[in-house]
Amino acid sequence: MNRNVLSRRGVAGIALAAAAAIALAGCGTDTPSNTPTSGAASGLATLSGEIKASGASFPSAFYQEVIAEAKTLAPNLKITYNSVGSGTGKKEFASGLNDFAGTDSLVKDTEVDKTKLPFFYIPTVAAPITVSYNLKGVDKLQLSADTIAKIFQRDIKTWNDPAIAADNPGVTLPATAITVAHRSDASGTTSNFTKYLVAASPAWKLGSGDTVPWPADTIGGPQNTGVATAIKQTDGTIGYVDLSDAKSSGLAFAAIKNKNGKYVLPSLEGTTAALAGAEVKEDLTYNPLNAAGDASYPIAAPTFILVKQKYDDPAKAKLVKEFIKYLLTDGSALAKEVDFAPLPDSLKAKALAQLDKIS
Repeated sequence: MNRNVLSRRGVAGIALAAAAAIALAGCGTDTPSNTPTSGAASGLATLSGEIKASGASFPSAFYQEVIAEAKTLAPNLKITYNSVGSGTGKKEFASGLNDFAGTDSLVKDTEVDKTKLPFFYIPTVAAPITVSYNLKGVDKLQLSADTIAKIFQRDIKTWNDPAIAADNPGVTLPATAITVAHRSDASGTTSNFTKYLVAASPAWKLGSGDTVPWPADTIGGPQNTGVATAIKQTDGTIGYVDLSDAKSSGLAFAAIKNKNGKYVLPSLEGTTAALAGAEVKEDLTYNPLNAAGDASYPIAAPTFILVKQKYDDPAKAKLVKEFIKYLLTDGSALAKEVDFAPLPDSLKAKALAQLDKIS
């Protein structure tokens, strides 16, 4: 769907189109509510002021849609979300340069001093990370974790390598050289992609994190859109991109062999299945990567908003709380339209309770 068209649609109309069922261990097996929470919308409408946020590019498409809808309700409220990557967002949060930060990776002690800046994780949505590719003449591709690991660490350098052929019986693969594209910035998408490889493949040697030591003959791009652009530009290129940006860029993406041995394409249904076995921790973080289940997509990633436990300005605290409350309730109706899975009611309730603790 065209995002500009979507931004102009009313909340009530969009809410009727949105549905996603996510069951999370520790959260219950309920499904997301599709009924707009009028209190969140009316609370937002009375606000005026400015909220500055920055961080992960992975959920940016969803956040931008919610911001566009929020502006139609609260014309006196200015909200900006700068898609700069999880690493930069966390740095700006620690330095007091934003009012909240988006991140797909958890915060390390070296990134934010929790004793000086106590914060809460607020889970928002989840989505698949695709392994997208540009290979002339190949419309369908299957990849196992070991093959992905060997491609991205440059043990496999041509598309007709026996390991890729073994994953794709009956497919004619060209001898085209493989170009690997990855994030050039500190990224939660990189963190989740490499955490998946650590969990799923003994062949993976590069570790995990917002950045990893990519081989010198790979190419980097800023944010998910930068990686998508790099993939599109050269035949033979492969990279990892969130589903929303992969689809909007017109990329082809591979079916990935999951823990149960099934090749599964990235989808919201596969993400929902992967989330079903994820354990939610007390701080509301969870990890659905490499989940069991025939229908589970194995590179399903959560994303979070970081908020201060205490804001110096009470008015700013109110703005942040009301906007994120709207994002989690009325705004969640937008998630499926831009390829994100909203939270189930039980986890949404925990996230809203976490918001209420802000002072």
